[in-house]
Amino acid sequence: MNKLDINKILEYLPHRYPFLLVDRVLSYTPNEKLTAIKNVTFNEPFFPGHFTYRPVMPGVLMLEAMVQASALLASLSINALASEERIYYFVGVDKARFKRPVEPGDQMLIDVVLRRKLRGMWQCSAEARVDGELACKADFMFTYKDIG
Repeated sequence: MNKLDINKILEYLPHRYPFLLVDRVLSYTPNEKLTAIKNVTFNEPFFPGHFTYRPVMPGVLMLEAMVQASALLASLSINALASEERIYYFVGVDKARFKRPVEPGDQMLIDVVLRRKLRGMWQCSAEARVDGELACKADFMFTYKDIG
């Protein structure tokens, strides 16, 4: 079983604080699937404004965490370390559904499955669960571009 801690994740994803939204990879199979964790803490920079009286993780950031996990699967599958010469672009989202709020103290378990890879375009399906309950699911398309 393949696992990655935050130090290894930083080698493969170009994201950094406050926008890195994957804390650990529990398992992955290149070109197939990946399971990751996002620990949601009260000191996330978006909580003071979303919302003051009842902090809730914005849905767009739940999607971003799932896209980052998907890009991580792609990077691991082609053994592409993060660099200034390559960037991933999120190009589409379909079937996004939000089933429950994600709040401080929650741990999102993100499951990603590669659906298709064709000419540098990747299609993945992802689900995020909290305590076994579906919080969010969506299908994503993304690509990368070498810019160096």
